[in-house]
Amino acid sequence: MISKSKIFLAIIFILNSFVFAQNITISGFVEDSKSGERLIGANVYEKNLQIGAATNNYGFFSLVLPQNQNYNIIVSYIGYENSQLNLSTKKDTLLQIELLPKSIETEEILVESEAIDEITKNTQMSNFNIPIKQIVSIPALLGETDVLKALQLLPGVQSGNEGSSGLYVRGGSPEQNLILLDGTTVYNASHLFGFFSVFNSDAVKNVNLLKGGFPARFGGRLSSILEINMKEGNNKEFEGSATIGLISSKVTYEGPIYKDKTSFIFSARRTYIDVLAQPFMDDNEYGGYYFYDLNAKLNHIFSLNDRLFFSLYLGDDEFYAVSKSDFDYSNSSNDFSLGWGNITSVIRWNHIFSNNLFSNVTANFSRFRFYTDVESSSEYNNEKEIYRAEYLSGITDFGFAIDFDWIPNQSNNIKFGANLFHHKFNPGVFQYSISQNIDTSISASSLHNAIELRGYFEDDLEINSNLKINAGIHTSLFAVNNKNYFSFEPRISLRYLIEDWSIKTSYTFMNQYVHLLANSGIGLPTDLWVPTTDIVKPEKAHQAALGISRNIFDNEFEFTVETYYKKMNNLLEYKEGAEFFGLNSDWQSKITFGEGTTYGIELFLQKKKGNTTGWIGYTLAWSKREFDELNNGKEYPYKYDRRHDISLVLNHKISESFDASLTWVYGTGNAISLPLVQYYGNSSLFDQYYNYNYQQLEYFGEKNSYRMPAYHRLDLACRFMWGEENSSVFTIAVYNAYSQKNPFFYYFENDYMNNKKVLKQITLFPIIPSISYSFKF
Repeated sequence: MISKSKIFLAIIFILNSFVFAQNITISGFVEDSKSGERLIGANVYEKNLQIGAATNNYGFFSLVLPQNQNYNIIVSYIGYENSQLNLSTKKDTLLQIELLPKSIETEEILVESEAIDEITKNTQMSNFNIPIKQIVSIPALLGETDVLKALQLLPGVQSGNEGSSGLYVRGGSPEQNLILLDGTTVYNASHLFGFFSVFNSDAVKNVNLLKGGFPARFGGRLSSILEINMKEGNNKEFEGSATIGLISSKVTYEGPIYKDKTSFIFSARRTYIDVLAQPFMDDNEYGGYYFYDLNAKLNHIFSLNDRLFFSLYLGDDEFYAVSKSDFDYSNSSNDFSLGWGNITSVIRWNHIFSNNLFSNVTANFSRFRFYTDVESSSEYNNEKEIYRAEYLSGITDFGFAIDFDWIPNQSNNIKFGANLFHHKFNPGVFQYSISQNIDTSISASSLHNAIELRGYFEDDLEINSNLKINAGIHTSLFAVNNKNYFSFEPRISLRYLIEDWSIKTSYTFMNQYVHLLANSGIGLPTDLWVPTTDIVKPEKAHQAALGISRNIFDNEFEFTVETYYKKMNNLLEYKEGAEFFGLNSDWQSKITFGEGTTYGIELFLQKKKGNTTGWIGYTLAWSKREFDELNNGKEYPYKYDRRHDISLVLNHKISESFDASLTWVYGTGNAISLPLVQYYGNSSLFDQYYNYNYQQLEYFGEKNSYRMPAYHRLDLACRFMWGEENSSVFTIAVYNAYSQKNPFFYYFENDYMNNKKVLKQITLFPIIPSISYSFKF
């Protein structure tokens, strides 16, 4: 019997054979003429034949054209002057094309209408690419520009709690997002208990989010793929920039080590809340908090065919508190520290085997760890006792990948490759000791080592001028504790043109072998990364989507409508009453398994060109969960089930030296559980019989049956710019401009005067003004 995989591959290769002729290939790289930075997603278009391509993540393109002597090539990229090349050649040609950035005096002009139109002609749907310049202009909390908060303003993407940088994409949870920094997994993307992300916008080159219609080259998560690429470093001249803000400052410096051959970039950011608070601290009671990020990248050009990169990210959050007391006969001290952080590093080699075959080989490392350390010491009459408790958890990855881009003819763009990962999971080690009797007790959840192997093949195939298909297969093998899991994941996306309208549909099957046990709702990363085991099965998701899109008003606006349905299985949650710090049981005994269903419709209207830019997005969605051991086995709304979600983002260039921006968001309130009845009783039959532990108990009723009020907020910002090419920028911003009292969480308080309980609301952020100053040097 013929397997499904063989049938699927046969279909792809049959379609692949439709168009073969005597062709030549024009390929190469597109880069910034001033810095040498290669441009992602630049359009390369042969005007006479109306054949186009876009550069990949490394600035490479390949155009397979019918053999002809004269070609008229137009190269375009938003924010850059168009370039036009007239070529006379009958053989394969490798080019290095430089685009000149538009000066601030240059009027924004539209790309020629004949040029490649990505939103309608591309098979990819559910995809967003936000220019860094636009992210920087969005008003930000405390003046901290944040990549993830900008993504929360897109349809189908929600924030969690007030101010959180977490991403909840199409009803999924944050761990179901694959976040890649230069192709390396980032397991925890939060600073300041979730209020900021770890991505320093000054070091970021490109941000691309996929919510569905995932190509076969991606795997391992259920909800989204977020690709963030770091800048490569200016290989022509030295330059730097710095920003001074209310809570943090950052500096970036880049330049050539060997001009036009080797370059570097270094960027650092640190908060100074702890430094500013230090003079006001008591010598006997003090504490502090700070976070930092370090980004570094080196790249070397051996030739036009070969390039080598090395990139590194280091980031940590540190919180500490100390209290001391000193008397004549006794003294004591208590020290508490809490921290978490990431390390990612990758070495990458790009190589062109031929004008239509590009390869990318990478070796990477990623580590996330979380720890707490509590030490209490006391001394009385020269007898000293020290109690110490430590907790440590995390995950470490070593990976290797090889990827190929092959363009055999003008109708096919084939990608294939393989990935190998070694995962080391540390779900939690708790240790405590008492020095007086030198007693030590250690409780450790079992450590897990796992191997994950992935392979893929995909073809972006143009059948005719109207129909285009992206079809592929993603396969994976996960080996852990002598147990092997195999997954075969078909992917397909279709695009059909009807006049100026593009109709797109897609189906994807995704598999996820790593899981996050969420224990905290405020961004504290006590959550545990755990693997699939012989008890814990892989999470799975089927997603189907249908959409229409087109450019309107002379390509000045993009309009998209999409509807989707996603079914998820083998989701993990803690059982009711499970204890995070339990010493006598493994994490696998504390969890239960269930499924989720999410569906909705998203509308998006974006303006990318002109003095006024921005977008408006609307989402109507449902997200539900069902677990046999939760809510009596009944279906309930997911915590972040949000029926209506609206976002408005506008930026207006008033003059060459002044612009203003605003964002307004509205969302249905989160679903939470509140006790319906409070009473006094005993917690067990034994207690009831012997009348022990007589205490106040609560009955919650249906899970997540209470809705918080709707969330809405207006943010404003204006930027004053001066100096050569606006090298100095002063920003004034206001977060929550009309000081809406949005709820962060609720609690009950006793009203003794009226003998009843009163529900109280905690609001985290009222109106918050901020200022920052940025300059280049």
